[in-house]
Amino acid sequence: MKTLKASFEAIEPSFGSSFRYSKYVQNANNMAHLWHYHPEIEMVYVNGGAGKRQIGSHVSYYTEGDLILIGSFLPHCGFTDTNTGNKNETVIQMKPDFLGTDFLGLQEIKGLQELFDKAKGGIAFGMDTKIAVGKRIEAMDDQPPFTRLLTLLSILKELENTEDYKILNAAGFSMEMQIQDNDRINMVFNYVKDHFQDQISLEAVAEMASMTVPSFCRYFKKITKKTFTRFVNEYRVVHASKLLAEKPISIANISFESGFNNFSHFNKLFKEFTGKSASQYRHELKSVIK
Repeated sequence: MKTLKASFEAIEPSFGSSFRYSKYVQNANNMAHLWHYHPEIEMVYVNGGAGKRQIGSHVSYYTEGDLILIGSFLPHCGFTDTNTGNKNETVIQMKPDFLGTDFLGLQEIKGLQELFDKAKGGIAFGMDTKIAVGKRIEAMDDQPPFTRLLTLLSILKELENTEDYKILNAAGFSMEMQIQDNDRINMVFNYVKDHFQDQISLEAVAEMASMTVPSFCRYFKKITKKTFTRFVNEYRVVHASKLLAEKPISIANISFESGFNNFSHFNKLFKEFTGKSASQYRHELKSVIK
């Protein structure tokens, strides 16, 4: 039997959130056929249809949709493709400490750590829980970030309390990871974090990764699902949105402080990424500087 070697998937939170929320309609999740892993805990709700689960060493078929919780670094494939017949798939990805290192120690939250520990083997929830939780997961798509966070916490609490589940992998299951990929991509991410306000040379970053420029571009796109230039620009836009909310300085200065040397290019990218102009974004945060 051929052994699949998992690829590391780099995940960024949704804009304005501490976790990532993705909704795929008509089987549009391009991770469905890829064997991958990531440090984030992943919740997947498949609305209807039947398909294959491949999580760790466990392989099975689900019917009438699915609700899964996958622990940190547990390798898995996606759950939908053109043959599953589902309406849509919703994926929520969160780091175990996405609300801070002390959060799981709170008295009100103490059971959540047990849920996350169970998820290391992969959890499949039963029909009653799937029906109760599924609509609330889908409703998060239209919620603002704060409401979405509260909904997520209430869903996790419900999953923590239910007995309607099964663990997919045996206790102590583990699989070899591509630590080299993890270290390399983290090095690149850290470099961008420290130098995004400067001009970043693709040649220099490729050399840091001990790769040619074409090889690095292919490698980065494979892991992150975006080009390196796109990643850097998104990082700069996120920083700009933070400055727009917090600092009473002009939008032009924010553009330059975020690493953009061309103001019109900044305006174009900011609207492309957020769906709003920088001035509109600031106005909606009630922090307009006139």
